[in-house]
Amino acid sequence: MVLSRSSSTAYLRLCILSALGVLTINATAAPNDANVINDDELPKVELDKIVVTATRTPTKTSNIIAQTRVIDSEELQRYQGQTVLEVIKRQPGINFKQNGGIGATSNFYMRGYDSKQVLVLIDGIRYSSVSVGGAALNLLPTDQIDRIEVLYGASGSSIYGADAMGGVIQVFTKGSNIDRSSMSVTAGIGSNDHYVYGASAQLANNNGTTFSLSASHNETDGINATRLDPSNQYDPYNKDDDGFESDSVSLAVNQRVNDTLLTGASVLYSKSTTEYDDGTFENAHADQENGAAQAYVDWQYMPDASIKLQYGHSIDKSKSYAQFPNVFDGTQDQISLVGKNKLLAGEGVYGLEYLTQDLDSTAYSIDERNVKSVFAGYVVANDRFDAQANLRYDDDSRYGDETTYNLGGAMHLSPNFRVGASYAKGFRAPSFNDLSPAYGGDLNLNPETSDNYEVFAQYDSTNHSTRLTGYRSDVDNLIAYSNFEAKNINSAKIEGISLTSDWEMNDYLFGGSYDYQQAEDSSGGSDDGNSLPYRPEHEGLVYVGYRLPSLDIRAEYQYVGDYYSRITNTDAQFVDNYGLLNISGNYKLTDNLSMTARLNNITNENYITDIGYNTDGINYFTSLTYNWF
Repeated sequence: MVLSRSSSTAYLRLCILSALGVLTINATAAPNDANVINDDELPKVELDKIVVTATRTPTKTSNIIAQTRVIDSEELQRYQGQTVLEVIKRQPGINFKQNGGIGATSNFYMRGYDSKQVLVLIDGIRYSSVSVGGAALNLLPTDQIDRIEVLYGASGSSIYGADAMGGVIQVFTKGSNIDRSSMSVTAGIGSNDHYVYGASAQLANNNGTTFSLSASHNETDGINATRLDPSNQYDPYNKDDDGFESDSVSLAVNQRVNDTLLTGASVLYSKSTTEYDDGTFENAHADQENGAAQAYVDWQYMPDASIKLQYGHSIDKSKSYAQFPNVFDGTQDQISLVGKNKLLAGEGVYGLEYLTQDLDSTAYSIDERNVKSVFAGYVVANDRFDAQANLRYDDDSRYGDETTYNLGGAMHLSPNFRVGASYAKGFRAPSFNDLSPAYGGDLNLNPETSDNYEVFAQYDSTNHSTRLTGYRSDVDNLIAYSNFEAKNINSAKIEGISLTSDWEMNDYLFGGSYDYQQAEDSSGGSDDGNSLPYRPEHEGLVYVGYRLPSLDIRAEYQYVGDYYSRITNTDAQFVDNYGLLNISGNYKLTDNLSMTARLNNITNENYITDIGYNTDGINYFTSLTYNWF
């Protein structure tokens, strides 16, 4: 069924709201059933979670200096049939643009930094494209993912190196936390002839072996991505629906050899086809392959000391069939040795890394480089004081030596309240696209560097977490595109405030976020004072939910303020603000059968994220999952 913004809207609202109404009716009747449920079976909302991305060692979020966000498996259930981009774009401090529907070319921005300046990892392995620089989150399926950790700010540069100047997003595939054997099958349907089906199996035995295998198929007829230009009666673009089709698989195996030795491997692979409009060329589309694989050995050679050896390989391949076809074949190989030792009141982390990046394409005169790195860090996390210090040295085969570092500390003024501050030095080398004249690049571009400052106040309790963060980034040699040509802006300034608050009261969940940001050119040139593209000044989200062992329902409203699509900030490049109302729910029909439903853009908001491209109106997706335990 293909839905439009006209006559089918009322029918769609009636059908989907009726389905979600069943969830609400069950929620009303649930209190009588809850009285006979053991307290241990009631849902627990763990606001203080354990993360590893922010420090490279397990640390509670209440002890992390930098702002961190965790999207766990329960939250990911609300995004069945969606991509990782759909999840990320609803997180605090992140905005996006997309050239059409699901699977279409997209970009996201975190705290004013472009996705090229945000490092994306899959199970610790770099996933970002070596050609474009950013990561294709629009091609990663949520169905194969266990959780996502988001690290805001530049502290990631001194931990993971270049490309982490704006933050780090780490995706963890299924299979890392298996405690029992299970199997499941899922089938779903949505608007625009959207179909999803898949299966998953997790196995665990008494010999310390765990195994996970998941596979899924995702397809949709899509929407008409090209927005009609009313001033151009000879607009050459095809006004047809642009479909998307993807097959994905993830595999993970871990073996506990003995009390001190753990080995394992994992892979996430996706093969997809995305249709798009390209003038009068019919059936323009791109075939893509994306993913990452890794293998590791983790040895705890002393009670308070361990060392981990890991090798990883990631791919980013694309072949377009259009008026001007292109072929990109990018690969990254990474080997790392990371050690951890308890030291005095904290823990020391140190390591070596070697990274090679290769691009097989005739459009590039520079298509390979390698980076050798050494780093060390120290983390203190207790109920009185938190601290983090990192130092990293990178030797880039093209740009030479670069040293980054960060220092941060927080004082617990009470058991629940703490304040802190940090400083981080950031660095990013130009991507291969930035250097290629064929794509508007310049071989003489300089690396970007940044000075980043952050202060925060945070209150945590068993049912509540609120954080107010203020930040400033001064960026030198920022790479920006003007008239489709890359250039180093002498300087740019990013300032902002981020407020997040999450609450759990009995069975009710509510909270939200608000971000105020000014990201502008400060080079003193013709664009001085202009806003950087796609960076809204105001952005926020509020939500309310109700959760029981058999039911999880949530409504959310997201607001995105005005912004410009180009650095010149003309009226023709102005993108108007918009607000989206969504509702999602999971309902356990039986012990084995569960239902998930999501209704997006309930008010049928007519909005855009980029000049010239449509977005979807009211749309839905619903699925059934059957589990064997």
